[in-house]
Amino acid sequence: MSTIILKYPAGNIFSVKSALNHLGEECVITDDVQQLRAASHIIIPGQGEAAITMDYLRKTGLDKVITSLQCPVLGICIGMQLMCESSEEGDAKCLGIFPGVKVARFRPQSGEKIPQMGWNNIRSLSSPLFDGVPDGSYVYFVHSYYAPLCSYTIAQTDFCGLYSASLHKDNFYAVQFHPEKSGDTGLHILDNFLKL
Repeated sequence: MSTIILKYPAGNIFSVKSALNHLGEECVITDDVQQLRAASHIIIPGQGEAAITMDYLRKTGLDKVITSLQCPVLGICIGMQLMCESSEEGDAKCLGIFPGVKVARFRPQSGEKIPQMGWNNIRSLSSPLFDGVPDGSYVYFVHSYYAPLCSYTIAQTDFCGLYSASLHKDNFYAVQFHPEKSGDTGLHILDNFLKL
């Protein structure tokens, strides 16, 4: 049993590996189905475009593999958005792990610059993923699309209005921010995930 980072066409994967190594966690970057099914924890990180990435997952059959996983799974940034039902980015039909959740593009309310890029705080934390993380802690975001508040929301933040900073359903967890770029708070969240 090992921690696996899913190998797929998305940026920023190696910074997640570096963060896990900093925590003393050995991990493998792979898309091998047998290894994925035997993993203790799986992380789907990265930055990318929803429609292009979903097309890749369908062509390789990884879409069905991901939705059938039984171990704890963490989606980061595009990894979170792919777990939703759909995305306005490329009018993508996504994995549907969080049914009914439709990812939308930010619409500036008062001159906000898109993408959201930088530190923002997370509130209303309600999951073991955030054990020991104070409400209002700051984490690092880089994105132009968001998941609205819903029944799966376990953390929220505010940019162009309130939205989901984190989602959870069954063994699937997801964060819109980048824990691997969020200093000690992000490392603490990753460590909590590894303990699930």
